[in-house]
Amino acid sequence: MKKTFIVLGALAVVAMLAPFAGPFVILLLAQVMVLGIMAMSVDLLLGYTGLPSLGQAAYLGVGAYLTAILATKYGIGLEWDFWMVVALGMLSGAATAAFFGLFAIRASGVYFLMITLALGMCVWGLAYRWNSLTGGDNGINLMGRPKLGDLAFSNDLTFFYVTLGFFVASLLALHLLVASPFGRSLVGIRERELRMRILGYNTWLHKYIAFVVAGAFGGLAGVLWAHLNGIVSPSDVILTTSVDALLMVVLGGPGTLVGGLIGAAIVVFLREYLATVVQWWQYALGAVYVLTILYLPGGIMGLFK
Repeated sequence: MKKTFIVLGALAVVAMLAPFAGPFVILLLAQVMVLGIMAMSVDLLLGYTGLPSLGQAAYLGVGAYLTAILATKYGIGLEWDFWMVVALGMLSGAATAAFFGLFAIRASGVYFLMITLALGMCVWGLAYRWNSLTGGDNGINLMGRPKLGDLAFSNDLTFFYVTLGFFVASLLALHLLVASPFGRSLVGIRERELRMRILGYNTWLHKYIAFVVAGAFGGLAGVLWAHLNGIVSPSDVILTTSVDALLMVVLGGPGTLVGGLIGAAIVVFLREYLATVVQWWQYALGAVYVLTILYLPGGIMGLFK
């Protein structure tokens, strides 16, 4: 809890300093907030339940495509009905995860990893091939961000504060979840699932619920991602997106929630900075991942233990 308050205090400082930053930095901060939500959803699976998922981009894609389709084809979600789209995005992510979970939760370890990868690629295939709905490789361009009365999301600073608000709400909600008896049972399953079964816990149901909740927050990240970029395409749901989210958690610290935000910040800013300096920035970023796994197995947050 102490670490959560420290991060919330740091976010408050960032919020106060944001008006003095340039437009590019503000957009990067908004991107960090959105990816931070996605990374926390992965951390719920990896850090607390012991399920390393490689399909989280599927739920981000479902939420993002739903947002884009409703906005461009039906004009829904561009005013006060934006909140309805947020709810629908979370429900669509949860529903997709509920379906995928029927197949994935039956496996564990590397088999779970491969099944989630395959299911995630199925969503990518639909996004790439279903041209009439998703626009295929061209994707879907949004006409603009929502406007809630006098509050226009088209202003980058305003949209940053919106994403910050969603991140803080997601962090508090997930923190309450993992601090609850249900959350502690997830940690028990991660440490020794057989013992939890002997104690009478329905471990399959616990993992399934965690999987669905993670899908819901992935869908929320997708709604914000669509408005952040103004375009949704199959490149948003490729394997790389899921791998990045997983590595953000590992880099920041599994089982901490806030580590996902730290990992997202490091990855985003290193990627944007290194890309302007060297052409082989991917190798430098990969080296950061390798060094973290070798010398900081608990991630950045592991330094505070």
